[in-house]
Amino acid sequence: MRTILKISLLLVFAVFAVQASAQDQKIGYFDSEYILAQIPEYEGIAQRLQLLSDNWNQEIEDMNEEIAALEEDYAAKEILYTEEIRSQKRQEIQQKKKNRDAFLNQKFGPEGEYFDNQNKLLEPIQRQVFTAVRAVAQRLEYDFVFDRSGDIYMVYARGEWNMNDAILLELGIEVE
Repeated sequence: MRTILKISLLLVFAVFAVQASAQDQKIGYFDSEYILAQIPEYEGIAQRLQLLSDNWNQEIEDMNEEIAALEEDYAAKEILYTEEIRSQKRQEIQQKKKNRDAFLNQKFGPEGEYFDNQNKLLEPIQRQVFTAVRAVAQRLEYDFVFDRSGDIYMVYARGEWNMNDAILLELGIEVE
């Protein structure tokens, strides 16, 4: 019985110790999308990526139009074709679709050129931002810092913990 009482007391003290130490922690947040939008180089990178994307999307649209025209032509002339020609036309349409899908994957797939370019262009800026976040967090003695624009959503955050302006100042960008 005394052992249970001792364990209970230890658990109570442990809970109070954890609560007391949690109250001393300082938590901050920032919005990386907001920070990136304030960096002048980011706009140029976003425009370059948009131009790449627009060019590739136009190529895909051209391929789609070509496929649609072939399908329309096939549907209109199908009864005039021999079985051999029908098979050839269907294979031609299928090959065009495969080529379009391969192009789409090459440009926009998980290992595609778009994401490769995005990573190459944005990585230096992202590294700079996270270095600034680390510097601000250490200088202001934060225990935890969250990026509000990522997968972590905060339902409530007091404005006094917002680090956006301090991070921009660390990057040498003044905001009104």
